[in-house]
Amino acid sequence: MTPKRGLIIAKRAGFLAAIWLILTGADPGGLAIGGVAALAATALSLMLMPPRAGLALWPLVVMLPGFLWRSLMGGVDVARRVFDPRMPLTPGWKIVRTRLPDGGKVALGGEFSLMPGTLVAGAKGDRLLIHMLDTGQDIAGQIAHEEAAFERALRNDANHREAE
Repeated sequence: MTPKRGLIIAKRAGFLAAIWLILTGADPGGLAIGGVAALAATALSLMLMPPRAGLALWPLVVMLPGFLWRSLMGGVDVARRVFDPRMPLTPGWKIVRTRLPDGGKVALGGEFSLMPGTLVAGAKGDRLLIHMLDTGQDIAGQIAHEEAAFERALRNDANHREAE
């Protein structure tokens, strides 16, 4: 095992142990089982998602302000609809194509599910199944915009790894 790989594994184990400590309030009675659970979770995570060096999260940080702004505006829109006596809702489902690979679809679906008024309920092939409070919204345009942002972030990450 290379030192870099060992560091990646140690970071993952430390992260999982920290989650255990947070969830249990660092209760001394749970430390023994927590250590075993963290080691088991680390071993399982290594089997399911082997470590790879060079993953940079900073390109995704660039997307954070836009996400926060859209989330705030989505919350305001949902609140407006709730408090409007006419309740202007047109709920329904839309199927939207995406160019992203499986991992990107999961990330994109997670992002849109965190936005008020939308829920990505699944993916099949190159399509996302999205439930919306307002089917009149341009969800396909929003998906295309976020796909482009993800692709830029991933391209920047790949360029960063090649430079190392």
